Amino acid sequence: MSCSNDQEDEREVLRSIFEADENFIEVNSTTFQYKFGEDGHAKSFLLEISWPLDYPTCLPNINLDAFYNKHITSEVKETITYQIKEQCEICLGTAMTYSIFDWAKEHLHELLEDNQVQEEERKVQQIPEEDSNTQSRKKDKKEILTKAQKRRLADRTNFKGERERGWNWVDVVKHLSKTGGKD
Repeated sequence: MSCSNDQEDEREVLRSIFEADENFIEVNSTTFQYKFGEDGHAKSFLLEISWPLDYPTCLPNINLDAFYNKHITSEVKETITYQIKEQCEICLGTAMTYSIFDWAKEHLHELLEDNQVQEEERKVQQIPEEDSNTQSRKKDKKEILTKAQKRRLADRTNFKGERERGWNWVDVVKHLSKTGGKD
């Protein structure tokens, strides 16, 4: 069989297997995406597999650069890609897209284990930075007003420091007298 016939057969099989699965997306006839894990969860990622012209006799293209994967570090993406390519080499010459998706689903926690460790390290490093930011905010001085400025401000506001209700309302009669009425 030729590569195009193999691809068509695999496409039909993928459509029938993932027909009701919301995590599976067929981007086009040679590109497929599958979302692993729960939406918005740190242990989730989107895997995109695209077939070159001579697939399945050569390796498919593995892509983890989707916006959904922004929480995954580049090192972890490289590790995931490397491990998936190893699985592809085992299945070379056969229809492997379903096998790759299934393998990634089974090994989801192992694939993202390093990402969680790196994320925790990043949070620990960010905590001292946030403390220094709050200290610098406290050091910012408030604007000092003169007595006259304070008096004018007090005249325009009520006892709570808020402007009174209707301070910016338009006087309808005055406005209509300026614009003129209909003849």
